[in-house]
Amino acid sequence: MTTSNLTSHISHLTSQNKNYVIIVAGGSGSRMQSAVPKQFLLLHGKPILMHTIEAFEQSEAKPAIILVLPAAYHTYWQQLIQEYSFTIPHQLITGGETRFHSVKNGLNLITDREALVAVQDAVRPLTSPYIIDEAYQCAAKHGTAVVAVKSRDSIRQVKESRSVSLVRDEIYLVQTPQTFRASLLRKAYEQPFDTRFTDDASVVEQYGAEIKLTEGDHSNIKITFPEDIAIAELLLSKKPQL
Repeated sequence: MTTSNLTSHISHLTSQNKNYVIIVAGGSGSRMQSAVPKQFLLLHGKPILMHTIEAFEQSEAKPAIILVLPAAYHTYWQQLIQEYSFTIPHQLITGGETRFHSVKNGLNLITDREALVAVQDAVRPLTSPYIIDEAYQCAAKHGTAVVAVKSRDSIRQVKESRSVSLVRDEIYLVQTPQTFRASLLRKAYEQPFDTRFTDDASVVEQYGAEIKLTEGDHSNIKITFPEDIAIAELLLSKKPQL
């Protein structure tokens, strides 16, 4: 790929798209003890972020892809596109002060109120296309779809310095994608920012909508710590190649 078409795969959204995904890549490399943000670290020979984008490209939903990156890393991402001959079309935009503001920036590009919009962590490279498609189908039916898995461990909650046992079968660990009707998600993101907003589900729930859970996978891990790279490498090595 030459310099002249370096950004040829940084595309613009088209009105035909009924499915979208906003991939939020605002993480730093602090907990990974890395000089670059974790979404750019190599996994199975290419940046983590490329695996994440590929999962959505391989899904039947085939969403238009909006990638939200800090402005400081736009040029670096374009260099990676060239270096790895990455050809999946996507639109690159600048992130906001928080994840909430970054998602809101992505939503501003989607004008179709009837569309379905997934929001995905950039550092969940092992999300399966099947999980992605199930989430879109659930959101089409119910308006919301949040991927989650049952806890495998016993759970305790600390309240006022006292720990209390919770019923494990009632506890779900939330993952991404989190998928919604565009009209609902846009209305929810018109709310003022609140520090209690930890993900899109919490924003939509605060707006008043019921959150439907769809089945996730314990292998759909979020790359946060150095050991997660090793786990992801092992899981990818066992994954059938398309």
